[in-house]
Order: sequence, then C-alpha cells, then structure tokens
Amino acid sequence: MLPTAGLSGQLINGAWVKPVSGAMLDIINPCRSSVITTIGAADREDVDAAVAAAKAAFPSWRRLASRTRGALLTELANRVSAHSEEIARILAAETGNALRTQSRPEVMSSIEVLRYYGGTVAEQKGETLPLGPGLFSYTTREPLGVVGAIIPWNSPLVLAAVKIGMALGTGNTLVLKPAEDAPLAVIRVAELAADLFPNGVFNVVTGVGEVAGAALSGHPDVAKISFTGSVEVGKLVAHAAADRIARATLELGGKSPTIVYPDAATDDRIDGLAANIINAMRFARQGQSCTAGSRLYVHQDVFEPVLKKVVEKLAVMKIGDALDEETDIGAIINEERYSAVREFISEAVNSGAEVVTGEVPPAAGRNVGFFPKPTVLKGLTNDWRIVQEEVFGPVLVAIPWTSEVEVIEWANNTHYGLAAYIFANDLTTALNAASRIDAGWLQINRAGGQIPGMSYGGIKQSGIGSEYSIEGALEAYTARKSVTVNL
Repeated sequence: MLPTAGLSGQLINGAWVKPVSGAMLDIINPCRSSVITTIGAADREDVDAAVAAAKAAFPSWRRLASRTRGALLTELANRVSAHSEEIARILAAETGNALRTQSRPEVMSSIEVLRYYGGTVAEQKGETLPLGPGLFSYTTREPLGVVGAIIPWNSPLVLAAVKIGMALGTGNTLVLKPAEDAPLAVIRVAELAADLFPNGVFNVVTGVGEVAGAALSGHPDVAKISFTGSVEVGKLVAHAAADRIARATLELGGKSPTIVYPDAATDDRIDGLAANIINAMRFARQGQSCTAGSRLYVHQDVFEPVLKKVVEKLAVMKIGDALDEETDIGAIINEERYSAVREFISEAVNSGAEVVTGEVPPAAGRNVGFFPKPTVLKGLTNDWRIVQEEVFGPVLVAIPWTSEVEVIEWANNTHYGLAAYIFANDLTTALNAASRIDAGWLQINRAGGQIPGMSYGGIKQSGIGSEYSIEGALEAYTARKSVTVNL
C-alpha cells in the first residue's frame, strides 16, 4: 500500500498540501526500472511555509514537559509497529533494499529508535554550580528552535526516526526533507504522525536537493541543520549554516577499514569471521552504507583462506528483486550510482587488480534493474583510487599485511574517519589497535549496525557531531543556559 494523502509530498502545519509550483517527481523502483508513483516536489515557497509553521509552533512545543513529548514519540513507534509490514514493502520497492534481509530490519530499527528517544528524552538535566556563599547557579538545556533535517536514500526510514526522535524529543520543531529517490516510506510514517503532534511541530517537504534541500539549509529561520549524505553536499550544507552562524550536525561518507588479525581466522573461527566481513561490508545492502567496511586488511598468514571463505559465502547469496522473499541482495538505487560503481571496478581491473569474485558490471540499460554482483578485488595497494574513495557499491578491496604499525597507518591514511572494524581473538591486541585508529565508531569482533544508545558519528571529513544517543541529542539539539542568583 502506497501513501495516499502524502503523495502531495508536503506536510505543512498539520495538513497535506500540493507544491505551490505544481512540480512533480517520479519515484523509480530500482529493481524493475519502473515508476512506482509520482509525488510533489517542493520549491523555496513550500520550504518557507513549512519553516514558518515550525517557527510558529515552537514556543508552545518547547514548554511541554519532556516526558509528554516522549510519550508522543512512543505512540508514533507503536503506530509504525502496527503498519510495519506495509512500510517495509514500500521501503523495499523504492530503495531496492531486500525485504527480508534489509527493509524489515530497518523498520524494526526505526521503531526501536523512536521508543529509545521516547523513553530517554525526560533525562534533559542541567547542573548546579558551587560558585560560593550567597550564589546559586544552575544550568538548563534549552531547545534551539526550528531544525531542518535532510536524509539520504540508503537508510531513509531509520535516519528519519533518528532525526524525529532527537529534534522533537528535545523540544525543537522539525522540517524534514526525505531523499528524492526514496521518500515514500518516510511519507507513510508522516501520514501516521500527521494527527499526533500539534500543527506545525512536524513538517515534511519533498523534492530535489538542489532546490528544496538548498532552501532548507540556507533558511534564516532554521536554527540547526542535521544532514546525512555525501561529503560534497555536506560541505555545501556547512557553508549555508556558517553564513548565518547556525548549528549543524553532519554525518557524511566513509571508507572504513576492516582489520583481521591471524588469531581471528583459526579453523574454529574463520566461518564466523567471513560472515562478519560480509556483514561489515554491507553486501546485503549492495554496499550502499557509509559504515561499509570496504577496505579489508587481512594478515598475510591467513589472507588466502579468509578470502576463500568470504567468496564461498558470497556465492550462496541470492541477488534479485527486493520484494522477493528469497532475495538476499537487491539493487543499486539508480542508474547514475550504478554507472559510478561500474566505473570504479572497470578502472581498477584495467589497472591490474585481480577479481577474486564478481565482475565489471554490464553497462546500464543492458538489463532491467541495477544489479552489480558482489565484487572482491586484490592485487592493489593502499594508494589506488578505489581504495581511497567511497564507492558506495558492493565492492570490497582486500590487501594483505604483515606489520601492525603499517596496517594502522594504512587504515588512517584517508580523509574519512567514520567507522572501523577489528577482528582479533586477543582483546588486548584489539583494544590497543582501536585506540590508534582514527574513526568515530569502532566495532571489535562484531559487524552489526547502530544500536540506540550508541554514540555514532565521524571525525575528519566524515562529519561533525554524533547521533543515536541521548548524549548526542542533548549536545547537538540543545543549548546550555546558565542562570546565577544572588542570595
């Protein structure tokens, strides 16, 4: 079931309205290369109306008890739960992310995120300061105002839940812009939320980034921008925020290292290790994740056995339509991204990289849908473009190492600093390596995704600020107010 009222694309001041210009946007199923539906595409006038509604709603919303705001987030989670299968199928159709392995779990994660913030937002505590006799000084956490949130297409639902939970839970009002390639599941959640929050508290605008996203980023009445997406667009958002001294949280790209020590690949551990490498690489999401462990550094002593086991496991994963229950791996989001992934692989192979498994994908248009095979390459060095730049596709580069000092230098030799994965049976070894790796979010002997309560964010050009935790929400979505009383 597709969204109905929300196909206008604009939830403004509690009502679904059509764009002022009447502009529309086709939403494409990347597995079938067909139009799912058409939605409204906002321009600056629509963004102005949404921000005005959020600004008008802010004074009364901020005065609500935080536990009351939390209860509304919990109720939204309950509504999403009641419609979880419907939302998961919408999500699979628009993103190409397989229903069984990706889209259903993402809906469940979104519910968990909303419930997490629903239960923790009451913990917005200040401090008292012992400044001396006759003085009583304390601090409070105050919401910032209107938050503009811009989310990408690869994990749109859970990222929408994160932005909704953090912004609304801390007393801000919100204008949310979903990705132009995958807005439908977010719109369906917004339909469920339309009568839940007071008018103007939660607004949605859909459209292309260059128009609606730019208008939201640069709006003078937006106190904070929360952006998840590419480094290139993140720089534009940061400039727009800096021009008016607005706050910004940026969760950008990554080229995350996965480091394997020999003791993690013993006969009794190698099977689980290979499964974790595949999971860290996000192969079941077509590699379309900023946390993908796309640089695999395996100790020389176990390099070939580890690659052999990874290839064995990839061989049994089924590629196909995201709505097929048997599918493990779905489709790349669109032709532009598919062609970019193809170019990366082709360039590496032409430069001498050895294909361990996979292939240079056929040119776009040769087949229906965008289905590159999971590809593992070896015979490269750390300075190759495919090793340094984010491919955002199912491409894993594998490099053997012998010196721990050298492999950590390789891991850190990138302008990214989002995630990292370490596999070592000896915990001292793993923790010492973690302390020396430049990344904001590290996993040791696990390769799963974010869990509500984790502090998640990057360093270097992977971003500014953290999300998923109540601490991150308070740091990024509130300001500290200090009050001192002369007694």
